[in-house]
Amino acid sequence: MLFTPRSRRGMVTAPHHLASQAGLSVLRDGGNAVEAVVAMAATLPVVYPHMTGLGGDGFWLIAEPGRAPVAIDACGAAGRNVDVALYHKAGLDAVPWRGGLAANTVAGTVSGWQAALAEASPWGKPLPLARLLEEAIFHAETGMAVTQSQHELTMAKRDELATVPGFADHFLRDGAAPAEGAVLRLPELARTLRRLVGDGLDGFYRGALAADIAADLAEVGSPLVAADLAAHQAQRRQALSVRLSCGQLYNFPPPTQGLASLMILALFDRLGVGEAEGFAHIHGLVEATKQAFLVRDRVVGDPAYMPEPVESWLDPVRLDQLAARIDPAVAAPWPAPPSGGDTTWMGAIDGEGRAVSFIQSIYFEFGSGVVLPRTGLIWQNRGASFRLAENGWNALKPGRKPFHTLNPAMAHLDDGRTMVYGTMGGEGQPQTQSALFSRHVLFGQPLQQAVSAPRWLLGRTWGENSVSLKLENRFAPELVDALRAAGHAVELYPAFSSTMGHAGAIVRQADGWLEGATDPRSDGAVAGF
Repeated sequence: MLFTPRSRRGMVTAPHHLASQAGLSVLRDGGNAVEAVVAMAATLPVVYPHMTGLGGDGFWLIAEPGRAPVAIDACGAAGRNVDVALYHKAGLDAVPWRGGLAANTVAGTVSGWQAALAEASPWGKPLPLARLLEEAIFHAETGMAVTQSQHELTMAKRDELATVPGFADHFLRDGAAPAEGAVLRLPELARTLRRLVGDGLDGFYRGALAADIAADLAEVGSPLVAADLAAHQAQRRQALSVRLSCGQLYNFPPPTQGLASLMILALFDRLGVGEAEGFAHIHGLVEATKQAFLVRDRVVGDPAYMPEPVESWLDPVRLDQLAARIDPAVAAPWPAPPSGGDTTWMGAIDGEGRAVSFIQSIYFEFGSGVVLPRTGLIWQNRGASFRLAENGWNALKPGRKPFHTLNPAMAHLDDGRTMVYGTMGGEGQPQTQSALFSRHVLFGQPLQQAVSAPRWLLGRTWGENSVSLKLENRFAPELVDALRAAGHAVELYPAFSSTMGHAGAIVRQADGWLEGATDPRSDGAVAGF
């Protein structure tokens, strides 16, 4: 994908083209940016089920023109019966990645849909929920075509998922991964979506549907109970923000790694790099990533347990001190503790300039692997990131929120542009955001070119354990050699590797024109009118 689509009246982007079309159709019917994103967020669990689901968490940034964004935290906490003793009693010294005991945190994303729609309610007469979920229900009932990425991931993970409760019945065919293009129907999920239309989104947490979800969770061996669902509420939060030379950047506060995303770009902005794609650009962002990740891995978690305000790390004096630690010619020693994960980012800007950056995740591919029998929900394994410790960073406690790699991004630029952007990719999310933003905003590359350009990843994602500096093989050989000579442990990856995430962005120009980009590494599309 080489060229940047443009439109005037509204634009959406998502990592599957049918989700983008669902969002665009809502805009065409008079819906706003939040309603369009809810339509996409409901469609992706059907057409891209390996990457996201209603059984996961979500984080929103929502901005009206001329105003700082509102943050909505739809992260679920560990259940009341989820503690260190539960896992030690099962003979475990870590939370497992798959199975019922991995499904130990409440799924918050549906509560976020509800809170976001409430935030948008003053914008005009809302579209009915039945309209927003219409295309998701259609695809779940009539069937969707399995994508290449779903086929390949199902093949790669079949052995570890085949025995997890509910997985084989829903996502294997005669024990094998469905072929690319095979029709997959999800009737149980369709019924759940229809029940949400009938009962309202709150029914996911309280009422008859919630009771069925709780019964399903018990049947698959999850420690969550109905009272955990009933206790959950999405939270309205203040977005994190930092000033760059080009404008004001926003991201999500803890328990996400939004701090790291802002720090990387703020540190890089202090290095005075003058052009894209050379050694100074890539090395500078990688070294800024190291400094930001060292801070992230010490301090970011459930905000209720953090010893100091996270905003203190965005103080200009503190950022100046960290930037001074970056050697412009030599790589700092690495690694630091890595994080993994799988996710979908989507964005929308409507004709009134209202902008949404949203990210929704079940953590690993297919989450815990558990598929609830009555309701067809894939449940996340975000709580597998907890440490089985009584104290310290991300220690497991009942009611505690886990550390999240998710972080939606937004910028209000000094030239009048508004930008929403983001990606999936766990450890790679802040790095891909820095690549996209620096290329487009700091160095003037066209938006689609900035997303399609070769990318890098320090650390791991998609379940890999290596901590090398991974580069797509489209980088110039002399740049690769220079990075190795500076001390980076470089590992080359194929062109357009999904390891580098599925990114997207929308920019609203000062005159109202919209530009969008989607990632050629995904099955996505930009849709505008």
